Amino acid sequence: MKTALEYGRLLAERQIGARELAQSFMDKISSGNGKYNAVLRTCGESALSAADEAQKRLDVGAALSPIDGVPVLVKDNISTKGIKTTCASKMLADYVPPYDAAVIEKLRNAGAVIIGKTNMDEFAMGSTSETGYFGAVSNPWDASRVAGGSSGGSAASVALGFAPLALGSDTGGSIRQPASYCGVTGIKPTYGAVSRYGLIAYASSLDQIGALSIGAGDLRAALDIMTGIDKRDMTSADALKPSAQKVKPIGEMRVALPKEYFGEGLDDGVAKCVLSAAKELEKMGAKVSECSLSSVRYAVPAYYIIACAEASSNLSRYDGIKYGMRAEKYEDLSDMYEKTRSEGFGAEVKRRIRLGAFALSSGYYDAYYLKALKVRSIIKQAFYKVLEDYDMILCPASPVLPPEKGESLADPMQMYLSDIYTVSVNLAGLPGLTMPCGFCGGLPVGCQLIGRAFEENALLTAAEEYQKATDFHLRAAKEAGL
Repeated sequence: MKTALEYGRLLAERQIGARELAQSFMDKISSGNGKYNAVLRTCGESALSAADEAQKRLDVGAALSPIDGVPVLVKDNISTKGIKTTCASKMLADYVPPYDAAVIEKLRNAGAVIIGKTNMDEFAMGSTSETGYFGAVSNPWDASRVAGGSSGGSAASVALGFAPLALGSDTGGSIRQPASYCGVTGIKPTYGAVSRYGLIAYASSLDQIGALSIGAGDLRAALDIMTGIDKRDMTSADALKPSAQKVKPIGEMRVALPKEYFGEGLDDGVAKCVLSAAKELEKMGAKVSECSLSSVRYAVPAYYIIACAEASSNLSRYDGIKYGMRAEKYEDLSDMYEKTRSEGFGAEVKRRIRLGAFALSSGYYDAYYLKALKVRSIIKQAFYKVLEDYDMILCPASPVLPPEKGESLADPMQMYLSDIYTVSVNLAGLPGLTMPCGFCGGLPVGCQLIGRAFEENALLTAAEEYQKATDFHLRAAKEAGL
């Protein structure tokens, strides 16, 4: 398995051709995807045409970026002009966007070749990539287990070698948790660092586009392309690209271990792997010590109230009128709304819409939604206070190993609690990165680094140094036979 940057160098040196490379990845998807259901569709001729254009530039030494000509997969809730973007939902099963998301524009302008769209939880609502209309994603290490969610298709695709780089979205851990389950590296940037224009919304104040790859170097290259202000997204910021951010050497970094993240509910094998990563960072000279983040115990309920409230509002646009599916049989306008939404949305999406509508309803707004916003502010202040004394926080990405398929769907509360170590990062708007740090029972384990706002480069640098000293990120998925 090669990284996106390694493929970029091979292309620039003309050791491989861009069309040949794109076709080889699409062939690999065609032959290997059936068992895992990680990719929903490939782009065929449009991908090969983009590869041919990249080759023309590479032939004259005019590469647009370090990943010019490199194949990229994209989560199916990120709009791609002329290519179906379904959010893994029956509601949008035939939707073809008339425009590219901002990140897709930037990747195309950098010469990246979009080769396909990855599977996910429906409308990004789930933690296992099982709730989608097109079926569940299987874990590359054990096909009987989940790949994590909601960016499970992107994480599994990288682990399976279907692409060296994939885009995902992260609302409460949807990049970082599947990265842990699938043994790859994934980053959620600071809220606002990357434009959300063209990302089909779940919870607008929490959603953020990020990337997954084998190693941290690829993630820096991707964020260097995607980071920056966008006038079409009023929440985007004029942020520095990671490679332009000042960063301390690893030997001067201070790393916090929050004691609340290592208590009840954490699998012993997961804890051992994460603590071994802390010891490895100490060997490199980092100062690691314990801290307290007691307010995180309120994170899961606050997150689900806020996320579901925003989801109920965002998904109200799917009414069978403007775009998306429409029920075939109905009596009047009200009946059309009801039947379209009943038929178009899956069980988990309906559950979250109901929860959100309840939290926003008259008489309950103050008791639930307003209180959740106050808790969010407390959690954000707690993280900022810890990060005044530390450069980053090290903790698990998930309390458990990947569950068997069906376990979480049978008990939604179990699925919600699996986000306990990731949702706080979205509530606080901070950057978070997951990297492989060991194995337990033959399955990968990831640890999470949480940093200061708009200081992604500190996380990327720490991850790169760790990955120079270890090989967890280089071990291929056994099930894929790579």
